Amino acid sequence: MGIETLNYLLNIFLNPDLIFLIFIGTLVGVLVGALPGLSSSMAIALLLPFTLYLEPIESIALMSALYCAGTFGGSITAILINAPGAPPAAATAFDGYPLAQRGEAGKALGISAISSAIGGIISVFALLFFAPLLARIAYSFGPPEYFALALFGISMLASIGSESPVKNIIGGLIGLLLATVGIDLMTGVERFTFGNPELYDGIDFIPVLIGLFAISELINQSLKINHDRLALAINAVKLPTLKNLKKIKNTILRSSLIGTFIGVLPAEGSTMAAMIGYNEAKRWSANPEKFGTGEIEGIAGPEAANNAATGGAMVPTLALGIPGSATAAIILGGLQVQGLRPGPYLFEQQPDLLYGIFASMLIANILFIGIGLYGAKYLSRVSLIPIKILWPIVLCLCIVGAYGLEQSMVDVWIMLIAGIIGYVLKNFGVTPAPIIMGLVLGTLIETSLAQSLILFEGSWLGFFSRPISLLFIFLSLVSFFGKSLYATLKKIL
Repeated sequence: MGIETLNYLLNIFLNPDLIFLIFIGTLVGVLVGALPGLSSSMAIALLLPFTLYLEPIESIALMSALYCAGTFGGSITAILINAPGAPPAAATAFDGYPLAQRGEAGKALGISAISSAIGGIISVFALLFFAPLLARIAYSFGPPEYFALALFGISMLASIGSESPVKNIIGGLIGLLLATVGIDLMTGVERFTFGNPELYDGIDFIPVLIGLFAISELINQSLKINHDRLALAINAVKLPTLKNLKKIKNTILRSSLIGTFIGVLPAEGSTMAAMIGYNEAKRWSANPEKFGTGEIEGIAGPEAANNAATGGAMVPTLALGIPGSATAAIILGGLQVQGLRPGPYLFEQQPDLLYGIFASMLIANILFIGIGLYGAKYLSRVSLIPIKILWPIVLCLCIVGAYGLEQSMVDVWIMLIAGIIGYVLKNFGVTPAPIIMGLVLGTLIETSLAQSLILFEGSWLGFFSRPISLLFIFLSLVSFFGKSLYATLKKIL
């Protein structure tokens, strides 16, 4: 880490306005994460239109802080009422809720806060080291390499969102289809515009995002409007004892490394990291039979892993423009809305922005130790807000966010249609994450493919003549067909 890097980070730490925004992002992230049905992805999607009025570094710092804190916030209700506020917190409930039922909710939340912070901090340092390194490698990338890389990102959809790889790929293809709407810049041909001039520039990212995440969940929650929510008393959140920390130190370190690695893989994300973190904690535990009854390692494992995945997911997002998770895809959209293009040149041209992201994620992880330990018993009360009050507010924010981007009612209709489609697809097992990935990667795939074919004079064989593109094509095939091929070979042998 050079003197220039330290100067960038010091300027951020001494900027009171930026620190205040990071604090607000962290507080909102914990609140949103603690609300069952809401998630950091949804919150950033709603926040995105309003960040247009901020400076780029302020906008990205706010979203990055919300991303980190939202992942931790889901553990609060997972532990207290067995209702994970966000999908990555589902594994935390396995042991967190039984521990709370024994009257040790404070201890469970303390373990969660410490483990989450350590996992997040480790991943931020991994981001600080690996993202510039990956960006330097990416200088040798041309259109063929970017096409093969984006194809690899799409292939990774086979392992996220639902149990069916086919459904995930279908979701990704829907996203790719949405990305083709508008005038083709290479040929000038109109596609799927139906004669509407407002669609000539394509479908805006934000209305689709808000619809798939917020409106679809609003429809789902409307069916539960009369359901009562349980409340669990909590007197105080306690710091883990030295004995507790000794017991979980190896679990936290192991899960942090696992989470960072999984986060780096395009399209994997925090939920998978949490599940693997939990399974590995159980595998390496001296008392695996106690898992599910309130074992603190069962809390530390998934919490360290899912927060470590946040920093890991930002590595390919910033260095290559390939999102490492659904939330990272939204942040990538936020960068693009600000007129910035993630990739190797961003590190050279906008280092202050990048170190702003590093610093904001680091500060957020430090802040939610305090917020988690001293504010959890108050923040957990947000889960008791009646749905009849909460969701009309969310609906108003959705409409304002979709309309505010271009002051167009077409965007509001796109948001509502995307929400209905998202709800229907969820019922068939297709989640929003693959659709968002496909939408974000669609333009890169189409543009790099067209440029590559021009470069190769229309020959597809050119992709196999370049080592890096050949490697990513091979990895894509392994990702697409690896599981089925392994299962077939296992049956034969």
